[in-house]
Amino acid sequence: MNLFFKRSAALLGLALGGCQPDLENSPKPSAGQADFSRFIAVGNSLTAGFGDNGLYLEGQQQSYPAIMAQQFALVGGGAFAQPLFAAANSNGSGYLKVAGFIGANPVIISEDGSFTPPSAVVPGTPTNRFAAGRAFVSSALPLLVRYSPADNQNLGVPGIRVADVTTADYGRLTAASNAGNFNPYFERLLSGTATTTYLGYVQERVTTTKPTFFTNWLGNNDVLGYATNGGTVVPITSDAEFTTKYTAITDALTTGGAKGLLATIPNVANLPFFTTVTPAAVNASLAAAPVPAAIIAGLTAAPLGLTPAQISSIRFGLYIQALSATGTVVTREATAADLLILPASSVVGSPSITANPFPRGLGIVIPGISAAQAAGVAAAIPPNPLPNALVLDAVEVGTVQTRTTALNAIIAGVANSKGLALFDANTFFSGVVRNGTVVNGVNNTAAFISGNLFSLDGVHPTPRGYAVIANEMIKAINAKYGAAVPGVDATKYRGVKFP
Repeated sequence: MNLFFKRSAALLGLALGGCQPDLENSPKPSAGQADFSRFIAVGNSLTAGFGDNGLYLEGQQQSYPAIMAQQFALVGGGAFAQPLFAAANSNGSGYLKVAGFIGANPVIISEDGSFTPPSAVVPGTPTNRFAAGRAFVSSALPLLVRYSPADNQNLGVPGIRVADVTTADYGRLTAASNAGNFNPYFERLLSGTATTTYLGYVQERVTTTKPTFFTNWLGNNDVLGYATNGGTVVPITSDAEFTTKYTAITDALTTGGAKGLLATIPNVANLPFFTTVTPAAVNASLAAAPVPAAIIAGLTAAPLGLTPAQISSIRFGLYIQALSATGTVVTREATAADLLILPASSVVGSPSITANPFPRGLGIVIPGISAAQAAGVAAAIPPNPLPNALVLDAVEVGTVQTRTTALNAIIAGVANSKGLALFDANTFFSGVVRNGTVVNGVNNTAAFISGNLFSLDGVHPTPRGYAVIANEMIKAINAKYGAAVPGVDATKYRGVKFP
């Protein structure tokens, strides 16, 4: 059977809210107690301008650090160099785009024209990369075109965690095959066979550029990797490791007395990558699928004590593998507290890949039966659950929320101890999930694709989303340092691009 999810109903966890500054009645631009003459930005894919499941020239040019540097220039800020792809390589790592619509469903393809089902998109896995002949191992690990100038001030590296900042050879793929710790986005910022760590790279950039102001938005990937893999692969960084390495990065940035801004981690479980395909929507689709008469007959004949009313209510339901309260993996019916990751859309209802005859994710549901009867039904006709890797179940959602709170307390503590500005991204984004935002009279909602604020990968913002982020960071900077840096008109930046 074919199951479709409705993008227009999706809520985006990183949707952006809050009104734009009053551009007509803003105070006279001023740097206040800050000095924006030399600005650098540290972070991950969000800092780099990643969007639509790729890093490409347009996104880099409209990254939030680039937008902020543009506004800093109004109050004495200097030039801001980014590691931009050249025009000949403007599609960078590759990205996704909307080619058209089939009914209400967008057709999403890679920029080279090959079809990429939106449900197959995984954040941080671009569709292609452009540096022919530079792959060391295989096409599975292609390398990006390097940025050769030594003037970089945007140090955003897609995929990097705080846990990675001291990893050896993080930007160099060696014969010893360190592919698990290698990041091609970092490699393109280095020269030759450089073996520096990311912390070492930040220290070098600080020594060379002598920044007077910085932003640091690291930390999101320390939670996101766990969440996007359904809690099955990448562990969330421990408090001790996060504290040590986050403090080391911030110490490096403040060595010369620079002022700056730190940003907290949004609750990644609110992202459209996790909220677009809901158990309720899947079950609504399944409700239209008739249960074969042979199955009903088998359950009727089994010694389960089913009443005629129960037999008449037999239906298909969504089943998942999930963690129990004791940490064991169990098979159970999905609930509203469980989150399906976006790739689950192409798996639910697809043909079984095991001996189980049910399509994947399906099982029998009989409302109102006892636990003993339910166990009998499962034994007689076992469900074919979605694997745990495609589900952020209720226990794992709780883990994400708890650990996000703990890591954010560390970030806030570092900001307070060093007297830095703090953008509480978690609080801000959580509020916008509920309310959306009106920007200069233009309504921007939390709807996936049509809401203007989030790109086609369901994780990263559009240029408009990045503009709103820049404005919110500027607000926090103005409040901390008595500055009056103007915001931008976010409506001048695009949302999702339609053909």
